Amino acid sequence: MKTDFQLQQDVMDELRWEPRVDHANIGVTAKGGVVTLAGFVPDYAQKLAAEAAARRVAGVRAIAEEIQVRFAVDPKTTDAETAQRILDRLSWDVTAPEGIKVKVEQGRVTLTGEVDWNYQKEIAGRAAGRTTGVKAITNLIDVKTKPSPADVRERIVAALRRSSALDANAINVSVHGNTVKLSGRVKGWNERRVAESAAWSAPGVSKVEDQIVFA
Repeated sequence: MKTDFQLQQDVMDELRWEPRVDHANIGVTAKGGVVTLAGFVPDYAQKLAAEAAARRVAGVRAIAEEIQVRFAVDPKTTDAETAQRILDRLSWDVTAPEGIKVKVEQGRVTLTGEVDWNYQKEIAGRAAGRTTGVKAITNLIDVKTKPSPADVRERIVAALRRSSALDANAINVSVHGNTVKLSGRVKGWNERRVAESAAWSAPGVSKVEDQIVFA
C-alpha cells in the first residue's frame, strides 16, 4: 500500500503529465487514500481534467475537489493574497518545512527561516515560484549545521548502499563543513543523479560538488 507521501507525489506527477492542465496553482494533499485538490485554474475544463487525472492514479480511493476557476479578467492579487497562497502551498505539501516566514512586496517574495535539510529549502522556493503574482524570489532560508562531517558522510554512504540503482562501492564521498564532494565512476546519468540526491538528502548539506565520471 502506498504511503500518503507516495500517493501525493503520484497525483502531482500525473497532473504535471496531463497536457490539458496548468498544474502550477494546484495543491495536492493525501491521507488514507483520500486526495484533496485545491487551488485555482483558468477555466472549468481544466478543473474537470485535473480531477480526472487524479482519479487515474492507483491508490486514490476518493477525491475532495476544492479547485476554483479564476478567469484571466479577474482582479489581480494583492501582496497579502500572494503571501497567503504561498503559505497555503506549504501547508498542502507534507514534505514542506514548518516555520517559514514569507514577505511579499510588489510581487517580490523573500523567504526566511531555518530548516534541517536542503530539500526543504528547495521545496519552499518551488512553492513560491508556482504561485500567481510572484515576480521574483529571494530564498534566505538557512540550512542548520548540526551533524558532524563524519556523521553526514556515514548517512550518505548508508543511503547509497540502500539504493538498488547503483554500486555504492564505486562512489567516494568526502565531507568538508557543509560541502559534500562525490567522485568515482558510474554507468550513466541516472546513477549520477541517485548519488547526488543521496548527498543533498543529508542534514546540513548546502553544497554538493559532483566529480563523478562515466565508466
